Amino acid sequence: EDASQIAEIYNYYIETSHATFELDPIDHAEMENRIGDAFRKNYPFLVVEENEQIVGYAYGRQFRPRRAYRRSIEVSVYIRRGWEAKNIGTRLYQKLFSEILDRDFHAVIAGVSLPNDASVRLHEKFGFEKVAHFREVGFKFGRWIDVGYWELLNEK
Repeated sequence: EDASQIAEIYNYYIETSHATFELDPIDHAEMENRIGDAFRKNYPFLVVEENEQIVGYAYGRQFRPRRAYRRSIEVSVYIRRGWEAKNIGTRLYQKLFSEILDRDFHAVIAGVSLPNDASVRLHEKFGFEKVAHFREVGFKFGRWIDVGYWELLNEK
């Protein structure tokens, strides 16, 4: 039932930023499919709601399709426009990482299109370390965009 609001949040990033490399907005049905896929594959998908409005979401997904990657997870977080400086990303990631560690994932990976100082700060706040930097791998809004990868290892 949250798919429409989540798609609305995500579409803002598609249309206005390089935080995602998707170029075309998605509809309710596509977001519903993505959420359902996460649950079917036992990946966490969380939302924060304020006054009956979804103001942010975070999720984990399969890092790569090969079976040997099964204990690695890629994470993302998106915040509704106007709610960015309200600690929602931190709250979402605290809960998300708790669930990830309970599910026995070893490597938590975050891809960040650069520049994106807020995302870098958020990930490093949780102990992520930058492990890779790919130059000019995405093309959006008429320009080339770099991508960095941050990783957090579960040492338990």
